[in-house]
Amino acid sequence: MSIFTYHLVKASYFTALKILLFPPSSKNISGLIHIECMNTMTLGSAIFSPSRLLVRKIAIFAQWENEIDIDLFLKNHSIGKILTNGWHIRLAFLRQWGTISNFKIPNETFKEESEETPVVAITLARMKFFEIPRFIRWGRPVEKLVRDHPESNFSLASIKFPRTVSTFSIWKSQKEMTNMVFGHSNVPQPKRHINAMKERNRKDFHFEFTTLRFKPLAEFGEWNGHKNLIPKYK
Repeated sequence: MSIFTYHLVKASYFTALKILLFPPSSKNISGLIHIECMNTMTLGSAIFSPSRLLVRKIAIFAQWENEIDIDLFLKNHSIGKILTNGWHIRLAFLRQWGTISNFKIPNETFKEESEETPVVAITLARMKFFEIPRFIRWGRPVEKLVRDHPESNFSLASIKFPRTVSTFSIWKSQKEMTNMVFGHSNVPQPKRHINAMKERNRKDFHFEFTTLRFKPLAEFGEWNGHKNLIPKYK
């Protein structure tokens, strides 16, 4: 089974721009199935806030044939060497909602042994240009819900212009993440996520959209001075 990785690194403006404009290619990197390189954003921040788009901070989401190819990329490739200065997590696929091109997502769904195990959620969407204002109006309350949720261990958003947007979050348990999704959390305005889902079903914001759920396998490095972002199994 393939392995997914999510990387976070802070680079110079020049290096960050180079990664975004000339990302690694699966055509010349052994074992790389697909990769998305994006700028990070702070969940829930004001649209015109400096924290909304963090130009020097890069998020990379990738799918690989195996871990050996990941290690070789990080050791030998110029961008891989940059990524070793940041943080990354390795992920095993559990399930998918929706569809997205270029990745090779397994058709089957895998169940964890317990609802109390930690879980990672990644959303990836290709926006319809004229739906972006409507998406922002419905999406920012959901961003705040995820950001401030007591069971969310870590979360952020990312973007690649002109139309790719993504979110990444690590949850203390599958149960609490599912409760958030369906509006059952014991937090203020718990139905922000499910209401946004209903609005999306009424009139889609995207021409491609997927939510992916993963089992966290291992993490490496640190991000903003923090290590061990994977919560311990309760």
